[in-house]
Amino acid sequence: MKKGGKMIYILGLVLICVIMGGFGQIYMKKGLKSIGGLELSEILSKKLISTFLERNVFIGFVLYVLASVLWLVVLSKAEVSYVYPLIALGYVVTALLAKFYFPLIGMQSENITYIRWFGILLILGGVFLVTRS
Repeated sequence: MKKGGKMIYILGLVLICVIMGGFGQIYMKKGLKSIGGLELSEILSKKLISTFLERNVFIGFVLYVLASVLWLVVLSKAEVSYVYPLIALGYVVTALLAKFYFPLIGMQSENITYIRWFGILLILGGVFLVTRS
């Protein structure tokens, strides 16, 4: 595979990891909201098992595991100093999903302030710089 093709392949895999991770966060949040949350003191109790068995938490966790397995492929093909900063796109994707996808799945849209939008723009700028290196 030529260098340009390899970079597109790697960036595509990173983007898939980021999107799967973002959706994983969204579904875990939805599941946790439906069961009333989880306290730190409950981590070693039976509630942790029932939390993972909640449908949306389970879906979110599976998405995370799949993204992690795919991430292993990314790490095997690219420099970690190049690809790991691209994971910051997860913040962007997750914020966008919380704002625009939550209402589609029956949850209240999150309020993203101007300061958060500015932070998201800074992240995008940083990712752009990393991809130019």
